[in-house]
Amino acid sequence: MIGYLSGKVKFLYEDSCILDVNGVGYKVFVDAQTRYNLAEEAAAEFFIHTAVREDAITLFGIANRAAFDLFELLLNVSGIGAKSALAIVSKISATEFARAVTLQDVKTLTRLPGIGKKSAERILLELKDKIKPLAENLPEENFQPAQIPTNAIDEAEDALSALGYTTAEISTVLQNAPKNSSTEQLIKFALKELNRFA
Repeated sequence: MIGYLSGKVKFLYEDSCILDVNGVGYKVFVDAQTRYNLAEEAAAEFFIHTAVREDAITLFGIANRAAFDLFELLLNVSGIGAKSALAIVSKISATEFARAVTLQDVKTLTRLPGIGKKSAERILLELKDKIKPLAENLPEENFQPAQIPTNAIDEAEDALSALGYTTAEISTVLQNAPKNSSTEQLIKFALKELNRFA
């Protein structure tokens, strides 16, 4: 079972890459933040989850350890497979997710791809105790209610998407946005980070 890979990125795709490890090319599906930081011919290393099915063996790679721990934790939830877990990790940081579960915040979870109210409630129930080991390694202050209004983030994401930016680009820059930002401030911050001011 492959648990870690280190090599050179040979080819990049929207949601994956081909990683050359000593002359062997591995296709690895990656989360949005990992994908955003990859470049062809550049070195890369991933924590790897190997999904084995009767008809396929699929590799999922995440560069950030906390995000990978969250990914594997999500696989313990009924109804969440590897692709769904990767989509969730692409949309929310481990800190934000742990905060949501700790505070039993259904609203934050229902903003995640493929997660409705019933799925969110199931996550809160099944991970209520399992989230503790992950939460213990995260800064305590991050377990306070989010300071950026949900609607501001949604509006900024919609506006940036309309401008042609990918989900990976948007998710990565907005994670670092200043707290208490308005929609307009979030958009300006993201555009500055992406070096695309008009």
